[in-house]
Amino acid sequence: MTVELYLGDCLEVMRSMPDKSVDAVITDPPYGINMDGGADGFGVRSGRRYERGWDDKPPSQELFDLLIGFKKPLFLFGGNYFTDKIPVGSHWIVWDKKGNYEFKNPFSDCELVWTNVKKKVVKKYTVIQQGFIAEEKERFHPTQKPVTLMKRIIEDYTREGDTILDPFMGSGTTGVACVQTGRNFIGIEIDPTYFAIAERRIKEAQMQPRLEV
Repeated sequence: MTVELYLGDCLEVMRSMPDKSVDAVITDPPYGINMDGGADGFGVRSGRRYERGWDDKPPSQELFDLLIGFKKPLFLFGGNYFTDKIPVGSHWIVWDKKGNYEFKNPFSDCELVWTNVKKKVVKKYTVIQQGFIAEEKERFHPTQKPVTLMKRIIEDYTREGDTILDPFMGSGTTGVACVQTGRNFIGIEIDPTYFAIAERRIKEAQMQPRLEV
């Protein structure tokens, strides 16, 4: 399996990518809802706040046009924030963050994932949000997704050996999930701090033996 990581602007990197270089895109773009300062359990970890600037504006229309233009399975976390920039979706994924647990959470109980998959059904994944009561306690990014969730989506919608692109790599969770499920990964991140975190996490995942099911 191969891993390619790029530090830079995802638009510039994707413009240079050859045709048919990816089999699917799974990503979590900034929503542009000004939550970048962080709050409560999401924003304050170990006595510090996350750096501002990662959610001050949504991606451009050009970015969405480019992603859709790949004509490959596309999964956009927070897709409900981008309905003015993307086509109407017929197959939505719902991430249930809390299941039957009760805890105070200033954010949504669920997150919507827009897809271009041609199905007229809704699929739900229940995976407890890490940083609260989940097994994945380490949190490197304010909107970090659980590895378990990403693995389930990858396994359900892609094949072993496929190449997955994440143009908003963040702390590298999608890349870790790809390594653990036998997929190739291309990750792009513009922030040097998060890029370094993603690079380290993915390298650590590559060093671990893969458990065959």
